[in-house]
Amino acid sequence: MSSGIRILGIDPGSQITGYGIIEGYGSRCRHIDNGVIRPKTTATYSARLHHIYHQLLEVIATYQPNEVAIESLFYAKNPKSTLQLGQARGVAILAVTEAGLPLHEYSTRLVKQSVVGHGNATKAQVQYMTAKLLQLPAVAAEDAADALAVALLHAQQHRFCDH
Repeated sequence: MSSGIRILGIDPGSQITGYGIIEGYGSRCRHIDNGVIRPKTTATYSARLHHIYHQLLEVIATYQPNEVAIESLFYAKNPKSTLQLGQARGVAILAVTEAGLPLHEYSTRLVKQSVVGHGNATKAQVQYMTAKLLQLPAVAAEDAADALAVALLHAQQHRFCDH
């Protein structure tokens, strides 16, 4: 068992919520797991939020992170999309708070800048860099890569590891 700090990164979304778990120790970060939570598209909106909430609680129980990092809300061109993203974030924040974990929020632009080197990076660039930084055998799904990126930023900001 490592004495490092375990960080859960979350990329919230009402259709797909990404998560990534890393462990920082010394100057290194180690990939633990990543994935996506996909509620059934045929489910009601409230049922999708309920599914995200319970799946995040399961991820937290399984991996027992010490801290959580989440992307902060950005404003989409479509007000309905912004509202739905905010509701998915709220459900994620509720799960983290209920688990009693410290939560840290980072802007999407800062996450991209930290991992790729500029704030206008594409999802493909974030996928590539998270795979490279964490020495993954394969590129993670877009939303999982975004979650890993927010976890990496948190680790770097708090000097849990360098990337």
